[in-house]
Amino acid sequence: MDRQQISRLAHADHPIAAPLDDASVRGLLARAVPRGDARVLDLGCGGGEWLLRALTEHPRLTAEGVDVSEVPLAHARAAADRLGVTDRLVLHHEDAARFTAPHRFDLVLCVGSTHAFGGLPAALAAAREHLAPGGRVLVGDGFWDGEPSAEAVGMLGDLTDLATTLDRVVADGWTPVGGHLSTRRELDDYEWSWTGSLASWALDHPAHADSAQALEAATVHRDSWLRGYRDVLGFVCLVLRPTAP
Repeated sequence: MDRQQISRLAHADHPIAAPLDDASVRGLLARAVPRGDARVLDLGCGGGEWLLRALTEHPRLTAEGVDVSEVPLAHARAAADRLGVTDRLVLHHEDAARFTAPHRFDLVLCVGSTHAFGGLPAALAAAREHLAPGGRVLVGDGFWDGEPSAEAVGMLGDLTDLATTLDRVVADGWTPVGGHLSTRRELDDYEWSWTGSLASWALDHPAHADSAQALEAATVHRDSWLRGYRDVLGFVCLVLRPTAP
């Protein structure tokens, strides 16, 4: 069982692959989608949940998603068919960092996928290349909400505190026009769902060749969360506009 399979099972009950509840997702999309006929791009879209929700809410909106994994893209296609939005959704199976398009987008999303670019600054640089004049970016990334241990840094990378994160974003030529800080409940609910969904699959399929590995992955992740980063990791989503044309 590879990491992509583990992730798919872990997100079975939490299709937004980030610590956000449904109300927060609705609020961010309401702030980020500039108009009902917008063209939207999700870099690292996974199962396409952000795009599916935007397409359902806005019947004239069109969307494209990019992801390196075919399995979640297949789930996105199936979900789009069930929702009746297939004709307004294009999915690309490729590396988001290398993706090019013949047109620009009114909204570019990259929530929980900045690692695909090597971090937040590079993800924003890529988003800028795809952004139409007057467009917006919705980005979500982690930050340190306390002093991390060396183990936490080793697990999650070289993040900064919230104020420094915003300073760097602004210095890079962006102005925040909206945002959301994930609450403790959202952060904990996400981790419980991640570990619980994966562990439940393992217990429901005891004869499966991957059952023991899935249960071990859930256990290791839960231990890393509780002992490694629960008390120091935050998550912020920002709605951004370029400060200057």
